[in-house]
Amino acid sequence: MREETDVLIVGLGPVGAALGVYLGRMGVKAIAIERDMDVYPMPRAAHLDHETMRLLHLAGGAEAVSKASQPLSAYEFRNAKGELLMGFSQRGALAPTGWPWTSMFHQPTLEHALRARLQSLPSVSVRLGHALKSYRVEGEGVVADVETPDGTKEIAARFLIGCDGGNSTVRRRAEIGFDDMGFDEPWLVIDTVLKGGVTRISTAGLQYCDPARPVTSMPMAPGRHRFEFMLLPHEKPEDVVSDEAIASMIAVYHDPAQFEIERRAVYRFHALIAKEWRKGPVILAGDAAHQMPPFLGQGLCSGTRDAANLAWKIEAVLRGRAGDALLDSYQVEREPHVRMITGMAVALGKIVCTQDTEAAQARDRDMLAAPEEKRMNEIIVLEGLKSGVMPGGGMVAPDARLEGARLDDAAGFAPILIMREASEASHAFAAAGGFAVTLAALESGAEAIEALMNGASALLVRPDRYVFGAGDAAALLSAWSAYLASGHAAVSAAAA
Repeated sequence: MREETDVLIVGLGPVGAALGVYLGRMGVKAIAIERDMDVYPMPRAAHLDHETMRLLHLAGGAEAVSKASQPLSAYEFRNAKGELLMGFSQRGALAPTGWPWTSMFHQPTLEHALRARLQSLPSVSVRLGHALKSYRVEGEGVVADVETPDGTKEIAARFLIGCDGGNSTVRRRAEIGFDDMGFDEPWLVIDTVLKGGVTRISTAGLQYCDPARPVTSMPMAPGRHRFEFMLLPHEKPEDVVSDEAIASMIAVYHDPAQFEIERRAVYRFHALIAKEWRKGPVILAGDAAHQMPPFLGQGLCSGTRDAANLAWKIEAVLRGRAGDALLDSYQVEREPHVRMITGMAVALGKIVCTQDTEAAQARDRDMLAAPEEKRMNEIIVLEGLKSGVMPGGGMVAPDARLEGARLDDAAGFAPILIMREASEASHAFAAAGGFAVTLAALESGAEAIEALMNGASALLVRPDRYVFGAGDAAALLSAWSAYLASGHAAVSAAAA
């Protein structure tokens, strides 16, 4: 018998699980399938920025992660002599979102928390031990053939979302190719547990830009540490995964006896972006849509932003509040952001991965020519959206406090209208599922929000927490309605 749902999510890693929670919070009927029966027990992603922690809070995973994470004091690139080539330091304890600028975390902890949240949402059904075999487009939706423990079953859905990783079955079945951004390097990743109850051996993440062997040394969640060793041109994976080989590589920097090896795996660090993120009712998110080298720690962060951008748009289309064209804005808005981050990660990777001795010496001379204080900068603040917003919008909105809690908690996964004074427009906005609040009602954070308003009477924040724009409330809401219908944020003189 064919089963029907609004959304079929393929893959229940952090991106698929977050997407499922967002949809479930809005009452969208969804089925999430996952080939494996259990959460993969080893850490993979290592870093979450403050924006992503804020989005994961909306998905119910940030609190568990924050208890099993630690911030970096700095992120440093050093040459073979240990000299600082460049680095980034913390801007402060908390970002304007109310979360740490950086969190080195334990991925299984996040996945368990997200799955627990999913189980509490009646409109979402989780199916473990289920794998997508194929699908076909029928009408406006798809019919998927899913392999289950009881045989193959059909699931019909209005949308099929591929959150199934770099080797995505959804992407391959959709015959979507990649745009290669020119980075492909093999690295051995070693995850370790610190012995003797030690919580950390360093508070800084280090890139050793040594042409003899580039190395990453990174504190993870408390009690864990990650090493990454670039394979040399003559090496094969089997040459570097033995206990002896790993111990000899670690010994260059630390006593190997301090570490218990939890995982060892050889990966190729790629820079790939899918050419199409949407083919009708079939949509890609996370690693299925893009893969980037880990030198900025933005892989999972980017996938979480995908889920947040996509979920509210799907809900709006399903409920008839938005036109189908709104979904075309997903790639238009997200791909430039991903390309910018990937380009930065590739540039950092090329600094790290230089194995030519003469090229490394020239790199060192150029970078060391600047005074050391000029080589250390505050942590990078990423650009926001370039489309899907009004002129002057696009930045991540700060969080505020309302009635003793986060404004995010009060609003939920909905657009937020913040006004100097309540108006009829705000009442209509709230009736349509938005959250409206006056500036005076905010107990903290009002100053940062008022600065974004820049003298305007209202500020509109998208569900994914990017600022849509500032202006007159009625004009802003008119522009928002036009955007929902077309996927384009038209300029309005009254709202700009």
